[in-house]
Amino acid sequence: MITFLSGGTGTPKLLRGMQELLDERDIAVIVNTAEDTWLSGNHLSPDLDTVMYLFAGILDTGRWWGIRDDTYITHDLLARLGVEEYIAVGDQDRAIHVARGEMLRGGMRLTEATAMLCRSLAVRATVLPMTDSPVTTYVRTDQGEIHFQEYWVKHRGDLAIDGVTRRFPEPPVATGEVIRAIEASDAVVIGPSNPVTSISPILECAGVREALRHQNVIAVSPFIGDAPVSGPAAALMRAFGKEPSSAGTCGLYEDFVDVFIQDVRDPVGIEGALRLDTLMVNRGKSLDLAKNILTLIYRC
Repeated sequence: MITFLSGGTGTPKLLRGMQELLDERDIAVIVNTAEDTWLSGNHLSPDLDTVMYLFAGILDTGRWWGIRDDTYITHDLLARLGVEEYIAVGDQDRAIHVARGEMLRGGMRLTEATAMLCRSLAVRATVLPMTDSPVTTYVRTDQGEIHFQEYWVKHRGDLAIDGVTRRFPEPPVATGEVIRAIEASDAVVIGPSNPVTSISPILECAGVREALRHQNVIAVSPFIGDAPVSGPAAALMRAFGKEPSSAGTCGLYEDFVDVFIQDVRDPVGIEGALRLDTLMVNRGKSLDLAKNILTLIYRC
């Protein structure tokens, strides 16, 4: 089994290639939940849903979120009724949020709710939230702290930020399922997801870094120079007090990473790093990178 740490769109693009090469039952994905929020009374978990929808074969891979060919009847009617949702949620997507919210209100762990949703969607991979307790990423602006989703979706990342914080009622702890998945793996792969908002929240869950130090860990940089392949990673890295580059990313993982992969076009030099084409602009490129990573893991 191979375990992936995932959030955003970078790692799901890599998973797109991996699912063509591996039996999905041999894939486990530990997913960031620090971007979760309650919207119109329902539980939105964008990174969990992206992974679930990918393995269910219904992900809108044009946007890398939401369900393909979804409709927005409920969202549009809510707007007419004066309920402004800054995230446009599709009708089928909303059904997932409603179901998960009901499960959580009924006392179910997020891990259990995710497993139930995966069974309903015929997902064969193991999809695990990083923790069962609430944890949220906020960014600091001139107007105060706001939820990351509000910063990225409502304001489209067009706000100056000078800090990133995590809020939680109690420090997050990795679930037993997460630790067992790491320990049982042939390797752990950290895809090219945002190091600050997608991967660091997972690493901050008690028990994760310790478990990774005893594993074979491969990490893929999301940067080429000081520019991320997609998303607001550069601004977030600066606000997090880290250099927005592959070097800064490597520094976040240096206590446990065994192989660090950066793009062949990256002008930043990192001693010992492996150079590969990491721009997964289509299915073929995702498949090529996945093949190269599997070769690293299973080479004789």
